[in-house]
Amino acid sequence: MGRDYEPVKGQWYENVEEDETFRVLSVDEDAELVEIEYLDGDIEELDLDAWHEMDLERIEEPEGWAAASDEKAEDADEEEEEDEDEDDDWDEDDDDDDDWEEDEEEEDRY
Repeated sequence: MGRDYEPVKGQWYENVEEDETFRVLSVDEDAELVEIEYLDGDIEELDLDAWHEMDLERIEEPEGWAAASDEKAEDADEEEEEDEDEDDDWDEDDDDDDDWEEDEEEEDRY
């Protein structure tokens, strides 16, 4: 059995028995849950009892992982910008609708 490490947010570990590499995303001590992310991007929640049963070794961040994370972050930023642009377009359309209603009211006056 490996050492019994406490989960540390951002730390990488290898589950020796399962030959799986993951990092800790969050630790909720009140709920006794640890959220982890595997190399393939899968996310899982473990209770602390399951965590302490694993044969873990601390490891360095896997080579090439930072680049993959940066690409995901850039994609997310681009999507947010696109969403903002769509929101702006929607607001402009609302303004046009208001003008149309005003024109209709003016026609009713005549």
